[in-house]
Amino acid sequence: MSETGAAEAKRGRRGRGGGGAARRAERSAVSFETAKYIERNIPNFEILTEEALQIIETNAEIILEEVGVNFVNNPAALDRWREAGADVQGERVRIPKGLARQLCASAPSEFTQHARNPERNVVIGGKNLVLAPVYGPPFVHDMKGGRRYATMEDFRNFVKLGYMSKWLHHSGGTVCEPTDVAVNKRHLDMLHAHMTLSDKPFMGSVTEPSRAQDSVDMCNILFGKDFVQENTVMTSLININSPMTFDDVMMGALEVYAQNNQACIISPFIVGGAMAPVSVAGTLTQVLAEALAGIAYSQLIRKGAPVIMGAFVTSIDMNSGAPTFGTPEASQITYGAGQLARRLGLPYRSAGSFNGSKLPDAQAAYETANSLNMGLLSGVNFMLHACGWMEGGLAASYEKFVMDADQLGTLHKMAEGVSIDANAQAMDAIREVGPGGHYLGCAHTQANFKTAFWRSDLLDYKPFETWAEEGSRDTIALAGARVEKLLADYQQPVMDPSVNEALAAFVTERKASMPDEIG
Repeated sequence: MSETGAAEAKRGRRGRGGGGAARRAERSAVSFETAKYIERNIPNFEILTEEALQIIETNAEIILEEVGVNFVNNPAALDRWREAGADVQGERVRIPKGLARQLCASAPSEFTQHARNPERNVVIGGKNLVLAPVYGPPFVHDMKGGRRYATMEDFRNFVKLGYMSKWLHHSGGTVCEPTDVAVNKRHLDMLHAHMTLSDKPFMGSVTEPSRAQDSVDMCNILFGKDFVQENTVMTSLININSPMTFDDVMMGALEVYAQNNQACIISPFIVGGAMAPVSVAGTLTQVLAEALAGIAYSQLIRKGAPVIMGAFVTSIDMNSGAPTFGTPEASQITYGAGQLARRLGLPYRSAGSFNGSKLPDAQAAYETANSLNMGLLSGVNFMLHACGWMEGGLAASYEKFVMDADQLGTLHKMAEGVSIDANAQAMDAIREVGPGGHYLGCAHTQANFKTAFWRSDLLDYKPFETWAEEGSRDTIALAGARVEKLLADYQQPVMDPSVNEALAAFVTERKASMPDEIG
């Protein structure tokens, strides 16, 4: 597009920081605190023995060699595999033992995803944990309006809430599916919202290869084409159609992103008992085989392309067939997949605020707490769905979004580990207080009380009488009030006006170039 070229030329002259007017405006803008991505100082929980790991790895290689995987409606992918040394019969690709693992070795063990605000760049991999919001629900829910189809206004609201949330490091992708915009055009509005309403990192579109290309083109405007080719500015979700099927839509999007040096989460989508075996070891074998094939394919597109090994896993209610969340079996698989990812030297994506509840109630809280803590301890590096998930992923809840986002602070605190420096040992305090005293007024408490304990910005710890006088509000009511406050306090981050205009022009021109498609 001509606007794209003009914007790139301007950006090349002024550099990534933007013009003087933008810098002056940025200095005067209100800044909202965002915590740095988590850097773990605690050990990962490792559930599998060395023997179990070796069995699963061996069995995954056997599956790839003997059973194979399907690459559907993608002759170019079949040609790439054939050239790499795989046995290709029809759409079935059988990968010789060791080949997939050899190809995966060129993927980086960690990478930086750049935000338009460099202070909010994230490093994905190693001991780091990056938290991103819910992804993909067609419905939204709040306690005033109930459950309804999501709109673009809802989408923009969730982007604003994500931007305002201290413990979220990432703006995410399809935070909800705006059904009031044509299916072939909504990705443009969603990307525009992420780029303009937040300055945190974001995800690209994967619902059609041309939409992935639109995502790259818009990033070329925002960051500059050369910068995009040399750096990762998007992370995008590529789901595998389990069991062991790679469709042309998702692989087409992966091809676009890998060619342009953008990161893909290559993630089997597992509902245990339906799309994978009912056993933990069998499911882990399939997860590893699928992930190896997908990641290896990304490296056939571009050696060194950044990828994240994903594992989205739920179990199933054998009575109703409905997916279940926060269960022990899903935790065991998530812990085990983390070990397998680390042995491959790859960043790992899993976990989230998973629950099957229809309301942000006790079921939602229990299942979410189980899932979030599991993610922290399993060594997850990129946690999609970290806040806002409800009803098995069918609905994004306003109240639950802020409830979850608040509780993500506990993951930050837990990940710090236990300090053992002189101040933490508190020997002077123990000597000062002595037997029978109290610590409220001692020097150590006075010096440390502001930072000693993590504090919720949402939950109520007031005495009963005060709580009753203030209306006896439950957590959902408190969350609703916080949603209103955050949206009222929201201020849009500053963007260079010429970049803003070029992005808007790109969206307008692309929308005008095609008729609406009804999804």
